[in-house]
Amino acid sequence: MINCLIVEDEPLAAELLKSYIAKVPDLALTAHCDSGVDAFGVLQRQPIQLMFLDIRMPRLTGLELLKTLQHPPPVVLTTAYREYAVESYDYDVLDYLVKPIQFDRFLKAIGKYYQRQMAPQPASQSAIPDSFEHAYLFFRVDREQQKVWLKDILYIEGLGDYVKIFTTDGTLVTYERLSYLEEKLPEEHFVRVHKSYIICTDRVQSFTGSSVKIAGKHIPVGRMFKERLARFGR
Repeated sequence: MINCLIVEDEPLAAELLKSYIAKVPDLALTAHCDSGVDAFGVLQRQPIQLMFLDIRMPRLTGLELLKTLQHPPPVVLTTAYREYAVESYDYDVLDYLVKPIQFDRFLKAIGKYYQRQMAPQPASQSAIPDSFEHAYLFFRVDREQQKVWLKDILYIEGLGDYVKIFTTDGTLVTYERLSYLEEKLPEEHFVRVHKSYIICTDRVQSFTGSSVKIAGKHIPVGRMFKERLARFGR
């Protein structure tokens, strides 16, 4: 299910969005907030995959809310004002719906969500050339494409729809699935040892049957992944 958040201070507009969400089997309404301040709290506490966000609201506008979020979920802006359309491109929103919103236009926005989820992520623009020493991936971080050399990756932690990449230069968080990176990264250098972790085998300092030590951190080894670790140790 796609967990949705409605941020809308107009009751009629909120009810219309709720009715549209109820008509689409894959969508589930997680919460409705009538202010950007309340929505900020929800986003800190619950996983949200899609946010329908009004622009003009008291205390904190929709665009101001987006500025406060380091890693916002995919966003569909909903507004009665067309003049914000150009500015909205700066926030990489999925779509811009002008009220009153028709159901067919709502479905088109949902289609864009599916297209983004199914499309190759920026990491597919990677270069894994003739040697591991020169291989890299690009990851989207804070609206920028950031280059990461694979040889600098220590390990990767899965955080639902996001991953946290630990490198020799620091850490970064990007919107990506751990399973996608498991397929993308060269298996001779990376192995998944837990449902939430991929490690670089070149960086392993020591290991036991239940954990791997990298850069001083003990990373758990899941029961289903112990065979992979055993192959690595031979």
